[in-house]
Amino acid sequence: MVTNTQVFLSSSPMFRQPIMTVYNEGSIDIDSDSNNIISPTVLSKRKRPARIQIPFAPLSLFDEFVKKDDDVAEIGDEGEEYSVYCKKGKRGAMEDRYSVVVDIQGDSKQAFFGIFDGHGGTKAAEFSAKNLSTNIMSKVANKCEDEIEEAVREGYLATDSEFLEEDVNGGTCCVTALIRKGSLIVSNAGDCRAVMSRGGVAEALTVDHKPSREDEKNRIENKGGYVDCRNGVWRIQGSLAVSRGIGDNHLKKWVIAEPETRIVNIRPECEFLILASDGIWDTVSNQEAIDIVRPFCIGTMKPDLTSACKKLVDLSATKGSYDDMSAMIIRLPHFMP
Repeated sequence: MVTNTQVFLSSSPMFRQPIMTVYNEGSIDIDSDSNNIISPTVLSKRKRPARIQIPFAPLSLFDEFVKKDDDVAEIGDEGEEYSVYCKKGKRGAMEDRYSVVVDIQGDSKQAFFGIFDGHGGTKAAEFSAKNLSTNIMSKVANKCEDEIEEAVREGYLATDSEFLEEDVNGGTCCVTALIRKGSLIVSNAGDCRAVMSRGGVAEALTVDHKPSREDEKNRIENKGGYVDCRNGVWRIQGSLAVSRGIGDNHLKKWVIAEPETRIVNIRPECEFLILASDGIWDTVSNQEAIDIVRPFCIGTMKPDLTSACKKLVDLSATKGSYDDMSAMIIRLPHFMP
């Protein structure tokens, strides 16, 4: 018997691709009562059991068949004006995901980028990476130019509602950048962060949503929740260390999906944008990240955004980050009107 088996290692729908094709020949005998392999000598001493045909694969390939869908060490992508690299931390399965949509409506100066830092599983990050851009763009299509911030807000909330209907556990922090008509619309829910290089100086375009933030703490307590500090980390209801995000159904009364948004006009001094998960920002400062990335992007004939992303991730790991680490870099001059 010959079989042709496609093996997949999937991190999200957009990364699903075959990693090998295995041609198998032969079969082995298994006792249908005990599930034990039966040697030829045993078969000669008793009645032969029902035969089960199982494709045989070399042992060196066996692990590929039993890997979980979310058991990935790294994912990444690159384009002419962007690159992204995500690397698994030391705390279990990698839960970070990303989204890239370029040439929106055939316009090379319109794009959407996002980093999603999942917790409690990969489902929320994968769902948001797949659906948030679509929801935001559908809302933008029905709004005036001065209502873009509201359109992004509605896109976040719609994605949150749709994910909650899936009735699965977990949640995700998000940071997104929508670029259109020369404007950079940056939004976040949680502790993923956007930092722009303006002439080599770091400019944070988002503020992390942590339970320790005074306004977030007051909002949570006004809704009947509580915030406390355990082992140096502030948490909601003694549980989650972020105060906004998509998902987290069991804490939805306090963990809201409403983003904060900032709109910046892209000028010549706007060099590049970094979107990254807290696995980066917990160990690397805003200016340090800009200083690491800038030589790969500015003053060179051949920008190398992929090496810049990996350099930033490696620096974070060297400085002791245990979390998943994701970094995306977008060159901004291309999107100027």
